[in-house]
Amino acid sequence: MNCIIIDDETAARTIVSHLCSQVDSINVLEEFSNAIQAMKFLNKNTVDLIFLDIHMPDFTGFDFIETLKNPPKIVLTTSDKNFAIEAFEYDCIVDYLVKPITLPRFLKAVQKVENFSAPAPSISQESSPHKSSETSTEKEMYINIDRRLIKLEFAKIYLIEAKGDYILIKTDEKNFTVHSTLKKIEEKLPDSLFLKVHRSYIINIKKIIDIEDSSVLIARDVVPISRSNRPELMKRLNLL
Repeated sequence: MNCIIIDDETAARTIVSHLCSQVDSINVLEEFSNAIQAMKFLNKNTVDLIFLDIHMPDFTGFDFIETLKNPPKIVLTTSDKNFAIEAFEYDCIVDYLVKPITLPRFLKAVQKVENFSAPAPSISQESSPHKSSETSTEKEMYINIDRRLIKLEFAKIYLIEAKGDYILIKTDEKNFTVHSTLKKIEEKLPDSLFLKVHRSYIINIKKIIDIEDSSVLIARDVVPISRSNRPELMKRLNLL
């Protein structure tokens, strides 16, 4: 398997590279100190596996994953245990290694990678235009609140925020907390109205009031825009 290592710490890259050298099936093509360099490399090259640090300046590991159209298998390497649940919302993430990484634990991760078979992408993941054509005729969805099904009109939703194992749906009239993930609800939303601007936020682009640098004002909320999502947002706006 051809792989790359992305970590802003030189020592961490050296350790992962040394661990890779203990496995005959792994070939390290390159090491990168930041995600931008890795993105440029992946624009011209294909890899089977990425060892990826979560905490990096300016551009986190999760931000990096969201820039990849067809991500390879990914093993996260981090000193922070708190992102494990969020990590496995991504189908491409195979394992989560907490530093310091031991050889036995590393070998276990490699075994998972070799046995890993990514789930077949749904229609909505394969083609966003197809997704849009399917959902454009739907004007509402239903959410389960205390065993009641409540109808929400898409046009009235202005913001959806990830809150751990829950999502907060904000509408013109009322807010709702639902046990779900941002990824699941994103598949239900029409592309014509909604855009994920950050790994924790989906906004209704028709409700935008103001955009400044790395944030957007939508209704009463100021929402951050990740660097990877800003180009798509600019593309979707009707700019003068």
